[in-house]
Amino acid sequence: MEPFDSFLVWITDFLTGHLYEGVFLAALLETIVPPIPTLAVFPTAGFLASQAGLSIISVIPMIILGALGATLGTTGIYLIALKLGRVILLRYLRYVKISEKKLERVEVWFEKYGDKAVFLGRMVPVMREMISVPAGLLEMKIVKFVLYTFAGSLIWSAGTILAGYYFGTGLDFII
Repeated sequence: MEPFDSFLVWITDFLTGHLYEGVFLAALLETIVPPIPTLAVFPTAGFLASQAGLSIISVIPMIILGALGATLGTTGIYLIALKLGRVILLRYLRYVKISEKKLERVEVWFEKYGDKAVFLGRMVPVMREMISVPAGLLEMKIVKFVLYTFAGSLIWSAGTILAGYYFGTGLDFII
């Protein structure tokens, strides 16, 4: 079995017993340990919720917990970027194959789009994990950062969890 397949089996087993906590934890860890893909975890959680017979109202706290976990995790990265600064941060980013040139492109994009970059960036895979770095380096106000991050994360969380939920209910209808 491939490592990613093993991970998906493990996460499915974990989510079966800890649905709400699992969504929060996956969202929190995604920003710190990028190989944890909420794009796989959130729809799986929604699917499991539908298969467990949970109502759509019961899924709302799961969506909020996903957004909260993502907001907390990415705020930590924002604060690290804010406190460490560009030179020290670049030293560590090279270990995850982010060059100074890539960081410069993200910074230029961020300066051009600012607040919208954080909001929209939270809904784009890969950008989700990276958007907090230029926000911290360019000293975006923390209140704005947290609000835009939560709003974007809430939309991402709702879209991915509900996709899994409605797939699960549609599957029940077909079978």
